[in-house]
Amino acid sequence: MSFDQTQLNAKDIYEKDFKTEFRGYSQKEVDEFLDVIIQDYDAFQQEIQRLKQENERLKRTSEDHQHTRIRPPQQNTQVNYDVLKRLSNLEKAVFGKKVSSSTE
Repeated sequence: MSFDQTQLNAKDIYEKDFKTEFRGYSQKEVDEFLDVIIQDYDAFQQEIQRLKQENERLKRTSEDHQHTRIRPPQQNTQVNYDVLKRLSNLEKAVFGKKVSSSTE
């Protein structure tokens, strides 16, 4: 059962009224025990909310990191392409002259 499918909340527990019978439980003890359950229930709900918020924050942080990681390689690729283009032009200038002079 997930948190969204819980059947009770703190108010439901607090307002629950049990029938009394001749050989029943002490109503005072039951009430005190239910008070402890309510406090725990509220603490669990607060912790779940805190964890949900932290989860959302971490998802946003992760998405931000993914976007920043993608951009630098694209810039490096452009720089590498420029270097290769210059190198190719240099090779053509150097070796192109040798090839044309050796064929003459």
